[in-house]
Amino acid sequence: MVFVTRLIAAATLGLSFVVGSAIISRRVPHEVRRSNPAGWYPVRRADSDAVLRLRVGLKQNNIDEIESYLLDVSHPESPNYGKHWTPAKVAETFRPSAEAIDTVQSWLLESGLEAHRFRLSASGGWIQANVTIEEAESLLGTEYYVYRFSDEAFDEHIACEGSYHLPEHVSKHVELVTPTLHFDVKPKIGRTLEKRDSPAGPARRIGQPGFGSGPKTTGRIENLFNELANCDEQITLDCLRALYEFDYVPLATKKNSLGIVEYTPQVYVPSDLDMFFKNFSESQIGERPTMVSIDGGFLQTNQTGFDFNGESNLDLEYAMGLVGKEQKVTLYQTGDDLEGASFNNLLDALDSTFCTFEGGDDPTQDGVYPDPEGGFQGPNQCGGAPLSLIISTSYGYNEADLTPFYMQRQCSEYAKLGLMGVTVLYSSGDDGVAGNGEVCLEPDGEQTLSGQIFNPSFPGGCPFVTSVGATQVSPGKKVTDPESACEQVIFSGGGFSNVFAIPEYQKSAVESYLTKFPPPYPSDIWNSTGKSRAFPDIAANGANYVITVQGEFLLVFGTSCASPVSAAILSGVNDARLALGKSPIGFINPTIYSTAFHGAFNDITNGTNPGCGTVGFSARPGWDPVTGLGTPNFPQLLARWLLLP
Repeated sequence: MVFVTRLIAAATLGLSFVVGSAIISRRVPHEVRRSNPAGWYPVRRADSDAVLRLRVGLKQNNIDEIESYLLDVSHPESPNYGKHWTPAKVAETFRPSAEAIDTVQSWLLESGLEAHRFRLSASGGWIQANVTIEEAESLLGTEYYVYRFSDEAFDEHIACEGSYHLPEHVSKHVELVTPTLHFDVKPKIGRTLEKRDSPAGPARRIGQPGFGSGPKTTGRIENLFNELANCDEQITLDCLRALYEFDYVPLATKKNSLGIVEYTPQVYVPSDLDMFFKNFSESQIGERPTMVSIDGGFLQTNQTGFDFNGESNLDLEYAMGLVGKEQKVTLYQTGDDLEGASFNNLLDALDSTFCTFEGGDDPTQDGVYPDPEGGFQGPNQCGGAPLSLIISTSYGYNEADLTPFYMQRQCSEYAKLGLMGVTVLYSSGDDGVAGNGEVCLEPDGEQTLSGQIFNPSFPGGCPFVTSVGATQVSPGKKVTDPESACEQVIFSGGGFSNVFAIPEYQKSAVESYLTKFPPPYPSDIWNSTGKSRAFPDIAANGANYVITVQGEFLLVFGTSCASPVSAAILSGVNDARLALGKSPIGFINPTIYSTAFHGAFNDITNGTNPGCGTVGFSARPGWDPVTGLGTPNFPQLLARWLLLP
């Protein structure tokens, strides 16, 4: 199988284009899309005189060294462990070079664009040019089409076909150009999507019902239990405390912080929190997360029920319930309920250097404010949101939904957060080796329900986040028995990225798995090279959670459960370190894969993660692409992290 990364490295094309009055040769393909995302099809060529807000993302200075910088402050054997960077140092280190800015601006001038038609963003990371479709096609050596999604709820979308090109000397200074190949767009204003059985394409914006790896439910609970003897049927706070020996009272609550990310219209219901706490943590009745509104985020009430309240209620009931009344939890409520938001909108608010153009985003990809159609009228937030020390997100794309450069740029931002001491957790997905919606890949890269090629997730496959899979207390087993990989309702997302190279911290663990337990599949249905990022990193229980939604108790399943639970447990480690005057744990992957942490997780050796017509991978001793290193053993993790400086 030819993977996306190999396509990016395609040989230089010996092409020449006339742009304005200049002839530029030695074009190279900068980004390549092998097929249209699921559900999208071209309906006509774009009008040549239509105007695009073309944005050129400049390659960040020193970005090739970002893994080395991150290891320097994150590996337990480094003399600089825990010496996290300030935001100012991050901004200065990665600001694009003067050479990159000059090269791209000169190219635009030589191509016939007057200087007043383009400008540099305040962060120095992007150059925006207002151009016609005809000019964009000439600049990029491509053709633009109008695409339509099979569901009429989506706007038509302009994108180029297959690939676009840049002069070789320009390409090395550019990360990506938008709008070009990217399809993570939003539905029409005011339309509500209904769940359907067809493949879930990237058009489903974050937070909409059916998008990503949100929790699944088997419905209302008739008989509620809260005894450890029933943890194989219903998971509650006490079950999780017993499973992971998590018994901790926070001490450094003014220094410590835990963040949960939600995307409107997904919101929590205050009365549901109280109903949950009344049954499982009575002292927390009336407690609420500290809400940070990003780009108009608010607790909408016009759309209710499990599809709109299930994710947020789940995340907050268990994150807040586990850390207890003393530790406050920050809720990053992102986007209004009309325009919506993306991961980029969140990152804009957390780090002003990530903002695309003076705080705004690309309207073909992200929520852009003020919304001309009646939504939030404030500007896109650019910085200013408080940085929690641990941030958990239970949403995700399939890698095949997006282009490699788009993912790589975003992935680098998670590395920057790690440099600043932030632990970023993402759920790994709920469909085993298949992608969201159970879609798999065809040989040409198309996502279909009948595909047979494994379909990894993003951001779970980014090497600079901690990817969290799911386990279960198997039917008939005790809470003291070893867990298995989750095989009830959902399957733990896991596998090998088609985009990201294997990070240094993970090489030994992955090599050991592939050598001792080689997967019995032909190399053309999964990335068997041994050189790609493998996920998940860790796991936690993801089956039979008791939550409240609109005054009822429901049973839910998903890696959406596992991520906030893991975040709460790791928050306890942070608290203990901060109480002793130590640094937060920050990016944990180099630490947890190190020899110093062998045995600090409960190793999961049973279960698989089916998908794409296979039983998927198998949980085995040591790291595996189903449950990672295993589930948290809080006393072990606490003891070992307290030994670090």
